[in-house]
Amino acid sequence: MRVISVNVGKVVDAPWAGKTGRTAIDKAPVLDRVEVRPEGVAGDGRGDLVNHGGGDHAVYAYAREDYDWWEAELRRGLRDGRFGENLTTEGLDVNGAVLGERWRVGSAVLEVSGPRVPCVVFRNWMDEPGWVRRFTEAGRPGAYLRVVETGELGAGDGVRIVHRPHDGVTVAEAFRAFHGDKELLRRVLAVPGRSAFWDDVADRVLGTAR
Repeated sequence: MRVISVNVGKVVDAPWAGKTGRTAIDKAPVLDRVEVRPEGVAGDGRGDLVNHGGGDHAVYAYAREDYDWWEAELRRGLRDGRFGENLTTEGLDVNGAVLGERWRVGSAVLEVSGPRVPCVVFRNWMDEPGWVRRFTEAGRPGAYLRVVETGELGAGDGVRIVHRPHDGVTVAEAFRAFHGDKELLRRVLAVPGRSAFWDDVADRVLGTAR
């Protein structure tokens, strides 16, 4: 299990990028080792700090194996960083990771905080018919991570799982919870240290049944 690419992007103006009109989704690999801070990977910009900012969304990871699956589906090549992830991994089941699971990458420790939810910027960036629906149905969202211990990392670093909660909720399951699976959502709400983001999801999905 390792990181095969570390990717960062600069914020640019983009008329297609939703209400803000700015995005940093176009990420490219960096060759040097980079610092990982509580707010994310050094040198990586955020065009929408309301929906993509904060410690729970500090780092985004996506598996090369899922890219390979998408390449067959879309019949086009997909370079590392194309989905806007900071870490492209190999040999790691990112969607099977458990909320609260911790990875040591380089000298940093990262904790899985939730799935990526596709937005209008991602849809327009990919320019694929029905992209949000297709991405959702595929159930391969990749994982957001918070920074537990700052440090440095780089391409080629191994990923070591240093903590995995017992009987936890996987990233893929949390993704289904976001999209209306009430039983899974109740399990997410019981996760210690879960993101406050899930309170809003609970209001939407569970309503008075919460």
